Amino acid sequence: MVALGVGKNMVRSIRFWSLASGIASVEPKGRGLSLTKLGNSLLGERGPDPFLEDIRTLWLIHWKLSTNKENPLLAWDYLLNRWQEPELVRSAAIKALRKEAEKQDGDLSAVTIEQHFDTFLHTYIPTRGRKGDVQEDNLDCPLVELDLIAKVGEREVDRPSGKRELIFAFRREEKPEVTPELFVYCLYDFWRKYHPVESTMTLKEVTHGHGSPGQVFKLPEDDIRARVDELAKQTNGFLKYYETASQQHIQKNGDRDSIELLKNIYSGHSCLRK
Repeated sequence: MVALGVGKNMVRSIRFWSLASGIASVEPKGRGLSLTKLGNSLLGERGPDPFLEDIRTLWLIHWKLSTNKENPLLAWDYLLNRWQEPELVRSAAIKALRKEAEKQDGDLSAVTIEQHFDTFLHTYIPTRGRKGDVQEDNLDCPLVELDLIAKVGEREVDRPSGKRELIFAFRREEKPEVTPELFVYCLYDFWRKYHPVESTMTLKEVTHGHGSPGQVFKLPEDDIRARVDELAKQTNGFLKYYETASQQHIQKNGDRDSIELLKNIYSGHSCLRK
């Protein structure tokens, strides 16, 4: 609190998001937090992007928040993987999140679920304060620069009162800022978390599987197909794409150090944020 000049609530927030993104972990016997290998490799003194200046780092943090398998964030887990509607509206999303929470035997209150959705949305949509305002509550999350979610319109909720609500949609298009090296890292991370004993994976799983790069990054099928076609060349045969008359799958030959794959993301040119 003294070193950073933040209050107790902000300390709790920093703690929560550091854990959720895999940047930090709890020390044995609850003796505070320490950086994980990911956190130290990425943000440490010799890390490639300690000040979050690279757009690839923001996509990487988005990936980690969305694929926290041990303690999944309800809104991230559901809305990125199971929300099939072309549009995203608050009332429908909260209703779906309530049903999902009930299935998981959770004790989340209606207010907490609404906060889950609002937090998810404002992670990617900038807050619009009054002109000229500079308030802590209006400081946007860095992930708004990903342009993952966009406002596409609004609709009437209650005709007598004239109440309306905003309509949003995921940006489902090619994302060149998700570079080939970043895609390989996330594909291997997905494989390790969700299919640890398998040596092959179908293209459909990479595109539509729960926690897959296709779902988390909202990439179109054609883009993923183009990416996997280049895997063998990019990974020196570690990952290979095969296609037959009846199957489309990727083969993994052995294992790799995820930290080395992480370093590969930043080994070339930089991708500074706007």
